[in-house]
Amino acid sequence: MALRHIVTQEDKILHKVCREQVKFDERLHQLLDDMAETLENANGVGLAAPQVGILRRVVLVIETNVEDEEDEEIIELINPVIVKTEGEQVGAEGCLSVPGEYGIVRRPSCVTVRAQDRTGNWFEYTGTGLTARCICHELDHLDGHLFTEKVERMLSDEELKKSGSED
Repeated sequence: MALRHIVTQEDKILHKVCREQVKFDERLHQLLDDMAETLENANGVGLAAPQVGILRRVVLVIETNVEDEEDEEIIELINPVIVKTEGEQVGAEGCLSVPGEYGIVRRPSCVTVRAQDRTGNWFEYTGTGLTARCICHELDHLDGHLFTEKVERMLSDEELKKSGSED
C-alpha cells in the first residue's frame, strides 16, 4: 500500500465525470488499498478516486454507525448508483479536497446504493446519518461536483472554532 496525493479544488480532474471501472484486477485492488491508507492517514470519512487523480467510478466510505466495541468498516463502492433515498438531514460538511472549509449541506438521511465489490460482484448497501451523507458526497465527486456547489452557506471561522471542527 502507498499514500496517494489528495488533489484540491483547483485541480481540473475534480470537475470531470469519471469513467466506469471495467477491470477488476490487481491494479484496481492496489488503488483500493492505497485509497484506504490515504483515507485513514487523512482522517476522512470518505474518498473518491478522482480525489487521488484517477477518473474511475471508485469510492471508499467509512461506516461510522457501529457499536462502541466494533471497528469502523471501510465500504468499497465500485460503479455505485443510488437506488433509493429517504428523509432529509441538514448539517456541516467538509472535504479532503477543500481543506479547512465547511458548509451547511442538505442530504438524504438514508441512502441505498447499488455497487460492485473489488471482484466485480454486485451488492446493495444502505447507509444512514453520516454514512448516507458521505455516500452522497463521494458519489458527487464521480460526476465532477464538489460540496461547495450544494452548500446552503459556508461556515465562518468563528462558527468552526465554536463547533470544534477546525483543528
